[in-house]
Amino acid sequence: MFTLADGRNLDHRLLTLEIERLLRLVNDLKAIRDSSGPAPSDLEDAPILGNWERGARPAACLFGSVCHHPTLTGMGRPIVTSDVWVLAPDQGWARTLSRWYRLGLPRDAGSVS
Repeated sequence: MFTLADGRNLDHRLLTLEIERLLRLVNDLKAIRDSSGPAPSDLEDAPILGNWERGARPAACLFGSVCHHPTLTGMGRPIVTSDVWVLAPDQGWARTLSRWYRLGLPRDAGSVS
Protein backbone atom coordinates (compact mmCIF):
# COMPACT_ATOMS: atom_id res chain seq x y z
CA MET A 1 0.00 0.00 0.00
CA PHE A 2 1.25 3.43 -0.85
CA THR A 3 0.08 6.52 0.99
CA LEU A 4 0.51 9.87 -0.69
CA ALA A 5 0.04 12.43 2.06
CA ASP A 6 1.78 15.21 3.93
CA GLY A 7 3.34 16.56 0.73
CA ARG A 8 5.62 13.55 0.28
CA ASN A 9 6.69 12.50 -3.18
CA LEU A 10 6.01 9.04 -4.50
CA ASP A 11 8.99 6.73 -4.05
CA HIS A 12 9.30 5.44 -7.62
CA ARG A 13 11.81 2.74 -6.64
CA LEU A 14 9.44 1.23 -4.08
CA LEU A 15 6.48 1.51 -6.44
CA THR A 16 8.47 -0.22 -9.20
CA LEU A 17 9.34 -3.06 -6.80
CA GLU A 18 5.67 -3.42 -5.83
CA ILE A 19 4.57 -3.45 -9.47
CA GLU A 20 7.13 -6.14 -10.26
CA ARG A 21 5.96 -8.21 -7.29
CA LEU A 22 2.31 -7.85 -8.35
CA LEU A 23 3.15 -8.76 -11.95
CA ARG A 24 4.84 -11.96 -10.71
CA LEU A 25 1.67 -12.70 -8.72
CA VAL A 26 -0.54 -12.04 -11.76
CA ASN A 27 1.58 -14.39 -13.87
CA ASP A 28 1.34 -17.08 -11.18
CA LEU A 29 -2.44 -16.63 -10.88
CA LYS A 30 -2.77 -17.00 -14.67
CA ALA A 31 -0.68 -20.19 -14.51
CA ILE A 32 -2.97 -21.54 -11.76
CA ARG A 33 -6.02 -20.69 -13.88
CA ASP A 34 -4.58 -22.28 -17.01
CA SER A 35 -3.03 -25.41 -15.51
CA SER A 36 -4.67 -25.80 -12.06
CA GLY A 37 -1.47 -25.30 -10.10
CA PRO A 38 2.18 -24.37 -9.98
CA ALA A 39 4.77 -26.13 -12.11
CA PRO A 40 7.09 -28.49 -10.22
CA SER A 41 9.94 -26.03 -10.85
CA ASP A 42 7.93 -23.29 -9.05
CA LEU A 43 7.85 -25.36 -5.88
CA GLU A 44 11.32 -26.91 -6.16
CA ASP A 45 13.09 -24.14 -4.23
CA ALA A 46 10.04 -22.74 -2.42
CA PRO A 47 10.38 -22.43 1.37
CA ILE A 48 8.61 -25.07 3.45
CA LEU A 49 6.07 -23.71 5.95
CA GLY A 50 5.48 -26.27 8.69
CA ASN A 51 3.20 -26.12 11.72
CA TRP A 52 1.13 -23.62 9.72
CA GLU A 53 -2.36 -22.35 10.33
CA ARG A 54 -4.60 -19.73 8.82
CA GLY A 55 -4.20 -16.33 10.38
CA ALA A 56 -6.13 -13.10 10.35
CA ARG A 57 -5.01 -9.53 10.01
CA PRO A 58 -6.38 -6.89 7.66
CA ALA A 59 -5.51 -9.41 4.95
CA ALA A 60 -5.42 -13.20 5.08
CA CYS A 61 -2.01 -14.64 5.91
CA LEU A 62 -0.37 -17.80 7.24
CA PHE A 63 1.56 -18.26 10.48
CA GLY A 64 4.14 -21.01 10.71
CA SER A 65 7.71 -22.18 11.00
CA VAL A 66 9.67 -21.66 7.80
CA CYS A 67 12.68 -23.50 6.41
CA HIS A 68 14.73 -22.65 3.31
CA HIS A 69 13.34 -19.12 2.97
CA PRO A 70 15.42 -17.07 0.52
CA THR A 71 15.74 -14.03 2.81
CA LEU A 72 14.84 -15.23 6.33
CA THR A 73 17.66 -17.36 7.70
CA GLY A 74 17.37 -20.25 10.10
CA MET A 75 15.45 -23.50 10.26
CA GLY A 76 11.97 -23.54 11.76
CA ARG A 77 11.88 -19.75 12.14
CA PRO A 78 8.38 -18.51 13.12
CA ILE A 79 6.95 -16.15 10.52
CA VAL A 80 3.78 -14.48 9.34
CA THR A 81 3.49 -14.56 5.55
CA SER A 82 2.47 -11.74 3.31
CA ASP A 83 -1.14 -11.69 2.07
CA VAL A 84 -2.37 -15.10 0.94
CA TRP A 85 -3.85 -15.09 -2.56
CA VAL A 86 -4.29 -18.83 -3.11
CA LEU A 87 -4.30 -21.57 -0.46
CA ALA A 88 -4.35 -25.18 -1.68
CA PRO A 89 -3.74 -27.32 1.42
CA ASP A 90 -4.90 -30.53 -0.27
CA GLN A 91 -2.31 -29.93 -2.98
CA GLY A 92 0.35 -28.80 -0.50
CA TRP A 93 0.99 -25.25 -1.64
CA ALA A 94 0.08 -21.61 -1.13
CA ARG A 95 0.76 -18.43 -3.12
CA THR A 96 1.20 -15.30 -1.06
CA LEU A 97 1.73 -11.83 -2.39
CA SER A 98 5.49 -12.42 -2.17
CA ARG A 99 6.11 -16.04 -3.12
CA TRP A 100 5.10 -19.68 -3.36
CA TYR A 101 5.15 -21.88 -0.26
CA ARG A 102 5.15 -25.65 -0.03
CA LEU A 103 2.95 -26.59 2.91
CA GLY A 104 4.14 -29.01 5.54
CA LEU A 105 1.79 -30.37 8.16
CA PRO A 106 -0.79 -27.91 9.52
CA ARG A 107 -0.70 -27.05 13.22
CA ASP A 108 -3.79 -29.14 13.99
CA ALA A 109 -2.50 -32.26 12.16
CA GLY A 110 -1.65 -33.98 15.45
CA SER A 111 -4.92 -33.09 17.17
CA VAL A 112 -7.21 -35.86 18.32
CA SER A 113 -10.90 -35.26 17.66
